[in-house]
Amino acid sequence: MVDLRRLSEEIRRLYEIVDELESVCSEHGRHFTLDGHLLGSIGEVYAAERYGLRLLASSAKRHDAVTRDGTGRLVQIKVTQSRAKKKAVPLSYEPDYLLVLVVDEGCQFEEVYNGPGDRVWDLVRNKAAPLNGQYQVSLARLRELNKTLGCKDRIEPVSR
Repeated sequence: MVDLRRLSEEIRRLYEIVDELESVCSEHGRHFTLDGHLLGSIGEVYAAERYGLRLLASSAKRHDAVTRDGTGRLVQIKVTQSRAKKKAVPLSYEPDYLLVLVVDEGCQFEEVYNGPGDRVWDLVRNKAAPLNGQYQVSLARLRELNKTLGCKDRIEPVSR
């Protein structure tokens, strides 16, 4: 049986962590809500710091960020967790560049795909559109595709 007082206390702690994340990451303009967006917001901030990206408004439709390396490449950031039942990420639009990250069991970020979006979109381009408009691309396919990319195809990290 679940101790409801303990459950309430753990939820309170989550809200405290969310408040801390919003304070520490305020320059990126992301909200860390306790829903499906929490991991995405954390991942976007991680990607911004790791790859030197400038995040776009969180309501942006097709891309989440733009590179600051002088190329101005538009980037869609997808984040999932290794604990997720679905080992895939959803795509609704063809991004210019795609960065897919997985949070592993050790709470570390793993880069699964970092490259041109058209190569990933080619995997779903001729499939019938799903009812919800989101194509699922498996992490396994993304890892294989990532191996075929050269350095010039990637967004280089600016920090380790």
